[in-house]
Amino acid sequence: MDAARTRVLIVNADTREAGRLRGVLEGTEAQAMSGHLFRVECVTSLTDAAEQLTRDDITIVLLDLALLPADNLETCGQIRALAPDALLLVLAEAGDEARARAALQCGAHDFLLKGDTDARWLARTVGHALERRAAARALRFSETRFRAISDASPLGIVVTDAQGLCTYTNDAYQSMSGLDARHVAGRHWSCFIHPDDRARVQLEVAAVLQSAKTFSGEMRLLQRDGEVVWARMHAAWMTDDGAPQGCVQTVEDITDRKKAENALLQAEEALFDERERAQVTLNSIGDAVIATDSQGRVSYLNQVAESMTGWSAPEALCRPLSEIFAVIDGTSRVVATNPAERAIAENRRVGLAMDCLLVRRDGVELPIEDSAAPIHDRRGRVTGAVIVFHDVSQSRAMAIRMAYMAQHDFLTGLPNRALLTERLAQAIGQAARHHKQVALLFIDLDFFKRINDSLGHAVGDQLLQCVAERLIGCVRATDSVCRQGGDEFVILLAEIEQPQDAAGVADKIHQAFLEPQQVGGHTLQITLSVGISVYPDDGNTAEAMMRNADIAMYHAKAQGRNNCQFFTPEMNERAVQRLLIEGGLRRALGNQEFRLHYQPQINLASGAVTGAEALLRWRTPDHGLVSPTQFVPIAEECGLIVPIGQWVLREACRQIRAWQDRGLCVVPVAVNISVVELRRPGFAESVARILYETGVPPHLLELELTETRLMQDAESSMSVLRSLKSIGVKLVMDDFGTGYSSLSYLRRFPFDVLKIDQSFIHDLDSEDGDAGIVGAIIGMATHLRQKVVAEGVETEQQLALLRIRQCDAVQGHLVGRPMEADGFAGLLAGGMPAR
Repeated sequence: MDAARTRVLIVNADTREAGRLRGVLEGTEAQAMSGHLFRVECVTSLTDAAEQLTRDDITIVLLDLALLPADNLETCGQIRALAPDALLLVLAEAGDEARARAALQCGAHDFLLKGDTDARWLARTVGHALERRAAARALRFSETRFRAISDASPLGIVVTDAQGLCTYTNDAYQSMSGLDARHVAGRHWSCFIHPDDRARVQLEVAAVLQSAKTFSGEMRLLQRDGEVVWARMHAAWMTDDGAPQGCVQTVEDITDRKKAENALLQAEEALFDERERAQVTLNSIGDAVIATDSQGRVSYLNQVAESMTGWSAPEALCRPLSEIFAVIDGTSRVVATNPAERAIAENRRVGLAMDCLLVRRDGVELPIEDSAAPIHDRRGRVTGAVIVFHDVSQSRAMAIRMAYMAQHDFLTGLPNRALLTERLAQAIGQAARHHKQVALLFIDLDFFKRINDSLGHAVGDQLLQCVAERLIGCVRATDSVCRQGGDEFVILLAEIEQPQDAAGVADKIHQAFLEPQQVGGHTLQITLSVGISVYPDDGNTAEAMMRNADIAMYHAKAQGRNNCQFFTPEMNERAVQRLLIEGGLRRALGNQEFRLHYQPQINLASGAVTGAEALLRWRTPDHGLVSPTQFVPIAEECGLIVPIGQWVLREACRQIRAWQDRGLCVVPVAVNISVVELRRPGFAESVARILYETGVPPHLLELELTETRLMQDAESSMSVLRSLKSIGVKLVMDDFGTGYSSLSYLRRFPFDVLKIDQSFIHDLDSEDGDAGIVGAIIGMATHLRQKVVAEGVETEQQLALLRIRQCDAVQGHLVGRPMEADGFAGLLAGGMPAR
């Protein structure tokens, strides 16, 4: 029974009043009114009350306000602290209500006026107080439970007032916002939304909540440290009689989901890009591509495959590959093995047989090359095949064309050297079996370079084409006319009976070219030099016959051109000698095998040395001294005359400078210049550079040019001569009288000196000599104000006759042999007696 009673502690100094209150509460009327059974205990002091509260479980405390100090009501708080779960009711006298209300501020739950403490009123007041405490406990429990649920929820929860200010947030939301409850409370819920999303979300929430609907939407939250959190929010109004009192929001962190969605989107974009790239690539490549499933049904065609097969992709899909990709053997015309079936069955890459034809949908046949490979899934199982193929019509035509071009000359269409060698070897083999002979004619156009240089390469090419046509017209259908290269042609005469047959063809060729050629508006007279070698006498291999015919052709050129020469062993000896000289020339400059000798020129009037000619000498370590007549023409032919000529110019100038440095009275030195050098671009500039680098005055250098070579292209030669003249060097026409220069050209050429060719001087003292010609040359030179030098003077009578005809100067063994630089220096220092 005691356990079921509500324990009450009355704290009152007035024991009689305390007893009355006790009686009231323990009475049946109070129990009936309150619904509680009370067990009442009384104490008369606060100290006793504190002790009692510490010891017993008191539910209600009735405290007489009179026990509390008038200016200090803190005792109420102390009692509450001792019994935090007890109801503290204060008993006050009538008129002391203000102090009673102050007690409420200090911890009391309610107050009673002592005049209202009858059984009914006291019981009702205590009952109401107990009910309020129970309700408060229930509310606290509800709040505690709500907070526990809220804090345990993975969703963020935000409670706002009607103005949108936060009144509550759970741990999950604080984690999302990056703020604790202190920083969140009292702030508007939208301030945590990312600035880029804030205005949108505010408008959406306002629009939805005004229509009494629940809001749902996605947004970004911006944490204090700048971290962005993606969230999905649900919001609903809390109302009281329809009036909004606040809002409850649940916020879900969807950052991971967004990341996953973004990753998925990126993967989808990447997959789309990859598929698009693959599609564009497959449609951009030149090859056709067809894919099949494991059953051989078409699953894909690119645009090239559509074009080549004649099937569009929608039409071809799911059809058997053999229907779309119909392939036959180009030779047997039977259906070719399906490469995709083999690739699937054998699980390996396979290729189509050679010479296969794709039969297009419209029946057109295309030569193709292809390969097929299996397609695997991620487990490595074969799921289909892909065929890649392309049209090889052009490449095969190109291969045929390339094979033809490899064996034929691109300009004339004639067989080239490679095909000639092959045919010559076959002809030799056939002639050996049939006991026949084979002739090879090497043909070179005379002075073709002059035509090329003067009229241009276009005219030169047309001329070569015309020559090819005329040569073809001079031989049998079984013979071969080939172009060796440049202006050289070769004719192969298969199975002739005797060498005279080859001579007859050569004569026929010369006769065919007697008629001038009409090329590019020009009338050109062409002559040919022909060399002939005959199997088996002149060689039993293709290489030997070609080499010997070439040697014979060069011999024909040496014999004055426009003739035909058969090969002889002596020609071979000369050719070998020529090769030795050419090889020696190529190393002579590096080995310093060249020397200059100087032959004096004597003034006939004074007898003094007035000039010298620098003469090139070549002394080889193996063969000794080689005559210039032997090596200079070879140097001109192989192009070595240019570096050799540059060395001669520089060495002569260097020597002139050395004589000057010794204080000698230096005379002009003449250097022979080849026409090949003269026509080389920049020749005049190279002469000026050498003079500048060696420090030689230009008037001490004379350049000698042969009349015959000079007149081969008089106009271009004149331009170079004028450039040289402007430098200040002297120009000498060598071997005058042997060429074909007209007086008009001679007058226009800026020469300072004419050298009478020694062939005229040799016969000067004979009865039928050339005295009249020499006199005429001297008279003409005098009229043109040019100095005359007679070269090759060897007798006193020649010297006397030249003096009579008032020749300016002479040169020859009689007056001075060629000597080395030191010897000529002595001559300059000591002088020479007059004659």
